This record gives sequence, structure tokens and C-alpha cells, in this order.
Amino acid sequence: MQTANSKKLLSRPLDRIAIVFAIVLSVLIGILLWSGDRTLPQVRDFSWQDRQIAADELSFMLTFNRPMDRQSVEQNLKIEPALPGKFSWAGRRMAYTLNAPAVYGKSYKVELKQAFDRFANEISNHRPIQPFVGNFTTPDPAFAYIGAKGDESGRLVVYDLLQKQAKVLTPPDLVVSEFRIYPNRDRILFAATPKTTDISNPLDQKLYTVSIPDAKTKNQSPEIKLILDSGEYQNFKFDLSADGQLIVVQRLSRLVPGQYGLWVIKADGAPKPLENQPGGDFLITPDSQSIAILQGEGVAILPLEPQAQPLDFLPKFGNILSFSRDGSQGAMVKFNKDDYSRSLFRVTNQGVQQQLLKITGSIISAKFDPQKQVLYCLLTDAKQTDRSYQEEPYLASIEIETAKLTRLVELPGQRNIQIDLANDGSALLFDRFEPDPDTAASTNQNSELDRPSRTQKKGTPHLELLSLTDSQTSRQAEPLNLYGSHPRWLP
Repeated sequence: MQTANSKKLLSRPLDRIAIVFAIVLSVLIGILLWSGDRTLPQVRDFSWQDRQIAADELSFMLTFNRPMDRQSVEQNLKIEPALPGKFSWAGRRMAYTLNAPAVYGKSYKVELKQAFDRFANEISNHRPIQPFVGNFTTPDPAFAYIGAKGDESGRLVVYDLLQKQAKVLTPPDLVVSEFRIYPNRDRILFAATPKTTDISNPLDQKLYTVSIPDAKTKNQSPEIKLILDSGEYQNFKFDLSADGQLIVVQRLSRLVPGQYGLWVIKADGAPKPLENQPGGDFLITPDSQSIAILQGEGVAILPLEPQAQPLDFLPKFGNILSFSRDGSQGAMVKFNKDDYSRSLFRVTNQGVQQQLLKITGSIISAKFDPQKQVLYCLLTDAKQTDRSYQEEPYLASIEIETAKLTRLVELPGQRNIQIDLANDGSALLFDRFEPDPDTAASTNQNSELDRPSRTQKKGTPHLELLSLTDSQTSRQAEPLNLYGSHPRWLP
């Protein structure tokens, strides 16, 4: 009966075609299973491909089309110029995290060859990954400063260190006193006073932004926008949040005596008072959510919301110098009343308070390197006699783990020095006073213990660069032939 049915099925043309097709398909499937997957493993996506990455971008991602033999990938991945880092994996995705930011002004190549998928072996005759080459770049090293000579005097200037090109951003009728740079390096927030007949009124300080023209775009002029007027309030110290979305300003009312405090300006919003204790010097924290402000004999951490209560209070510190880029630690100063000395502390968000230095001179500023292993500081030596008191500034580095101090540059006879550390940690930029040779020195005793001596000659500040990539024994500051002050690196 079954034989008859089989013959009957085979006699039908469609049945015969279906049976032949099934047999052919089964043979093909068998061949594929026997021979294995012949497609090459390959990189499907490189997260930094053809991008310009800044110093705060420390990790890129490679996504593969199949699970990879991790050891073969890690051994054969090459980056030129070299960027040491660490690997981590999640399925078909590999993350590479740099130990330090990529050096600015460079073009990088990422290459991967001779890596295999997870199941590759000699029997299956699998071939290595399809060769991959990716490329990315970093921004040109550039900085802004306030000009101090000729047509640049009192104006905001941007200088491209790689191209050796300077661009004046602000008009001659505005005298710039301070500035902050937006994270996308497209704008600068600055404080300035109008200039009439060579005189500017410091009590009439207003806040502005100015665009930074793209070097690749021709005939592009800087655009200036007024952010905060000085009609009913005098504007004093200000700061810009790390994300560029908030401005905090100290203001004094011209109409209500004694009304003094912090105001916050959100992006494209109107200024609003925080309505809390005014306090003194302050910094916006790196998370852009709060401020660290001097209040009484300590540092308060306040949310950037009106009438908010402090999140924390550090009672023994009298000055805030800086925070690390990730906000995990800060550099603060303690004033020791027993012997009139000062101590530099590293304070972490885990409650660690590590004393790094104790001196009788001043601790003016400190900057964390990107790896949070070194603090670069501007310090002073106190020189006191029965008739005078002077402080001689110098630049130094302090290894955080060992608290070892190394003197880098001596700055005798200087005052009001500003320093800034490059975003990639490669160099320190600072202004140095250049005395006029024909002007006699004028001596003035300094009774303030937290400022360098004002003994100096009249002259002009100029900018110098200290490379930190050289060995410590060969480090020397390089004059840049630029006259100005308040240098700040572009992000």
C-alpha cells in the first residue's frame, strides 16, 4: 500500500520538484555545516572614526561582526602615535580607555590586523580579521589671553600655538578684566568695562560672550553678545560651569544698600538670585550642579538652586584652589593660626583630607594633572627681616602619592601671576612681568601674608610656556614673544 502511494506521489510533477529541491537544499546545508562560516571577521564600527576628540574623551569603542578572540585583538591593536591604555569587553564590543588624554595637535591612526574570531583554529581554516584602519585627530593647542601691548592692550586674544597665529576678538572700546572659555571652544565669556578717553570704570563691569572664528572659515568675524548689564547692580567675580550651561556672578545692588550675593544665569535665561549667604570666593564644581564657596571659617558646598541649604561644610579650610576634572578631589588651603603658616590639602569626595605641603609663604594656585597624580602649584617663599617682608613666587610640582615637591621655575620680583595647565597635561602656561629697563624699582612693604611682594619695576607682562614632556632636569620656560596676562588654554 505504501509502495503504491509512493509511486503515486512520484508520478505528480510538483511532488517530484519539491523532493528534488529538498534534497539539494539538504546537501547545501550539509556543505555549509562541514565547511563553516567563510565570511571574514571585521570591525563594524569605530566610535572615533574621523572625529576630533578633546581631552575629556578618554575611551573609544570597536564593534565587531562576531565574537572575537580577545587576546589576539589586544596583542595586535596598534595606535600611532602610541596611546597607552586599558582594554575592556562586552560581547562583540571592545572599549579602550586611555591612561592620559591624547596629545593636542596630532593625527592618530588605529590599526588592527592578524586578529581572529573566538572559534578560529587550524582545522576550520579560519582566516584573520579583515584589516582595519581608523583615524582621529585632536584640536590644535591654543589659548586665550588679555593683551597688554599696542593694539592688543586690554583686548581678548586667541593664539594658535601650532599655526603661530593670533586673533584679536574684542573691540578696542572694551577693556577686558577676566574671562572663561566654553567647553566646545566656540565662545568665550568675559567681563569688560567700556573705555572712554583712555579711562575705564571698574565699577561698570558687564558680562559678554564673543565667538571664536573657525580658522577654516574665511572672512568670519567675532560676534559679541551682552549677557549681563550693570545698570542696577555692580558685577564682580563670576564663573562658568564645566558644561557651559550656567554662569554664577557675585552682584551688589546699586539701589538697596548692602544687598550682595550670588546670581545664576542659565543658558538663554534671565539672571536669578540664589538668595543665600553671599560668602566670598567660589568655584562651580565640575558636575555643574553646585558651588564651593567660602563662608565664615570654612568651605560650603551649595546646590545651584535659590535658598538651598548646604550639601556639605568643610570647616578648617580658608581657600579653594581647584578641582580635578572629574570632581573627585579638590585642592584647598588651610591657614594655621598657631604658627601663621599655610597647608595645602587634597580633599576627596570620599572624605580623605591629605596634607601635601606646609609653608610659611603663600599657596596661590594649584592645578591637577589629567591623571590626578601631580599638582602643579604657584607658591611663594617668605623672606622677612626686621624692616621688610617679601614673598618670591615659584612654580612647583607635587607628587600626590609621596607629597614630593620639585621646584620648576623661579619667579623673583613677580606678582599677580596667573598659571594654567594644558588640557592634555603637556605644558604650563603663565604670565611673567617684564620690567622696563629705564624705570627705577619702587619698594612697598607688604603686610598681607597671602600675597606676593609688590616690590617691582613698572613694565609689561608677557607669556611663557613650560613644557612638561621634557625630563625634569632639562625643563626651562620658553618665552613666547606674546605680551599679555591671564592665559587660559582652550578645551
